Amino acid sequence: MSTQIPKQTEESTETETEAAEPASKGEERRAEKRRRAAERREQRQEEEAEKAAADESTVELKVFRYDPQVEGKQEPRFDTFHVPFTKGMTVLDALMYARDTYDSSLTFRHSCRQAVCGSDAMFVNGGQKLACKTQISELEEPVRVEPLPHAEVTKDLVVDMEHFYDQMEAVEPYFQTNEFPDGELEEQRQDRENREKIKMSTRCIWCGACMSSCNIAAGDNEYLGPAAINKAYRFAMDEREGEEMKQKRLEIIEQEHGVWRCQTQFSCTEVCPKDIPLTEHIQELKREAVKNNLKFW
Repeated sequence: MSTQIPKQTEESTETETEAAEPASKGEERRAEKRRRAAERREQRQEEEAEKAAADESTVELKVFRYDPQVEGKQEPRFDTFHVPFTKGMTVLDALMYARDTYDSSLTFRHSCRQAVCGSDAMFVNGGQKLACKTQISELEEPVRVEPLPHAEVTKDLVVDMEHFYDQMEAVEPYFQTNEFPDGELEEQRQDRENREKIKMSTRCIWCGACMSSCNIAAGDNEYLGPAAINKAYRFAMDEREGEEMKQKRLEIIEQEHGVWRCQTQFSCTEVCPKDIPLTEHIQELKREAVKNNLKFW
């Protein structure tokens, strides 16, 4: 016995098939459209990335290198690094990028990055500067970075600061007095005029830039140097220490290798990152030393 499909059912099936076909083709067209749009987006992104890479500005650093403990690096040389430039970049920023990206053995001192610790004084484009304070945008390329002159190089940009610290200690850079207020709990007062007089001298951060720039210090290893003399000025001119201690400090700085060795070249004042009038302070101590030795009889 054969089974016959009703005519009505066949017509219904044909209608459903015809309706499904246009729906499938429409989906394909939409998928193709989405695919082409995605390709265009990827192409635009690639073009933008290529353009950004082409437009990216870099700064050329020539950095002094020296390592007495590694064979093959015992001869001083300069290495070149190309560092991507960003707005506000300092020499210290560029050095840190070069170290972290290209050569982890690159050695230099740094700490606070806010020009108050004095640890990153270097010789940048022929002048003593704080690396964290010096803007790359203000320098001519290539930016040449070297250790401080007139100091023994330990490694790369690091110099031995022991002699500098010895000279600073020689002037006893701390507050001393034999004169105290009458009241047991009364503080030692300082008037505003005296505070203004010594204010600039208190800003020294012991970076050594002034000592490095001084031709006298370069030729006379016993010369106290501008930083140490400025520190002596800071306390000698402080009224709270009293005349007895001031006399002692004047005896320290008026020695043969003290203030009289200064030839007033102003090189220390020019390189000081804290704008301390070092030469002016030295000259004032010279006047005090002269007055201290005047005798009337």
